[in-house]
Amino acid sequence: MPRIGAIFTPSFPPEALRGAAQAAEAEGVPELWLWEDCFRESAFAAASAALAWTERLKIGIGVAPMPFRNVAALAMEIATMERLFPGRLIPGVGHGVLSWMGQIGARVASPLTLMREYVPALRSLLAGEEVTFAGRYVSLDQVRLDWPPAQAPVVMAAGEGPKTVRLTGEVADGTILPDGSSPDRVARTLALALEGRTAAGRAGSHELVVFVIAAFGGEEARTAVIDQLQRTKGEVDPALVVAGAPEEVAAAVAPFFDAGATAVILQPRDGEPDLNAFLAGVGAVSRLYA
Repeated sequence: MPRIGAIFTPSFPPEALRGAAQAAEAEGVPELWLWEDCFRESAFAAASAALAWTERLKIGIGVAPMPFRNVAALAMEIATMERLFPGRLIPGVGHGVLSWMGQIGARVASPLTLMREYVPALRSLLAGEEVTFAGRYVSLDQVRLDWPPAQAPVVMAAGEGPKTVRLTGEVADGTILPDGSSPDRVARTLALALEGRTAAGRAGSHELVVFVIAAFGGEEARTAVIDQLQRTKGEVDPALVVAGAPEEVAAAVAPFFDAGATAVILQPRDGEPDLNAFLAGVGAVSRLYA
C-alpha cells in the first residue's frame, strides 16, 4: 500500500517537536521523519522523545550521517529504541553533506567505501550477529549486541548519484531520495537500486522513499512552492509543484507512486506558517490513500 508521511525539518526548533509529533498522530499521519542536519538537532535524541510522546506514530530518520558515528554505537542506539518502541523506528543513514563532515574532521576520502562497509555491518549487528570486520573505515572485533532487537528494523540509505544508488540496492533495505526528485528520477533510481540488489544476489523487494515539498491552501501555497523550487533548483518541474487542497496534493503525488516509490514523505515549504495545519493536510492525504 502506498505510504504518506510528513517531515519535521530542523528549521523548526527542538521544542516544537512534541506538539508536532502529537499533532501528527492526532491527524492520522502514519509516519513523521526527522533530519540530522549539522548543526541543529540530534536525530536519535529527537526520535526517542517523539516515540515516547506518541503511541502509534512511526518515526523515520532521513538521514543520520555515517561519518558522525561509530557503527557499533549507532547499532546500540537503534537497537535500544527498537526494543523500547518495537516496529516504530525507520532508521536511515547517508554520506552526510561533505562540507559539514569536513567541519567536524570526519570527512572520508571514499564515501562509497564507507557505505559499503558500514551498512552491512550495521544490519548484521541489528540482526544479533557477531561481527568481525577489518575495513578501510569500519573495524569490529567480535562485536555482538547484548540487547539486539527482537526483529531487526529495515535500514534505509540515502543515494543520489548512480554509483551510490546502485550501492544502496546492494547493501540497504531501501533508498531515500531528497526533495526535488521528479517521478522520472524515482523510476531511474529504483531501476538502479534493483540492479545493485540483483548484482548482490539479494531477493525481496526494495523500498524507495522520496521527499516531496508540499503546501496546502490556495494560490499563495502554490506560488510559495514554485518560488522555493525556482530558488533552490533553478527551474520548476511541473511534476514537483505539489500544492492545494488534500485531494489536489494526493493527485499530484500519484505519479511518484506510479514510478515505483513505496512512500512519499511530504516536506513543508520553507517558512511554513502553520505546521499543525500542514500536518492536518498530510493526514487527509494519507486517508485518501488508505
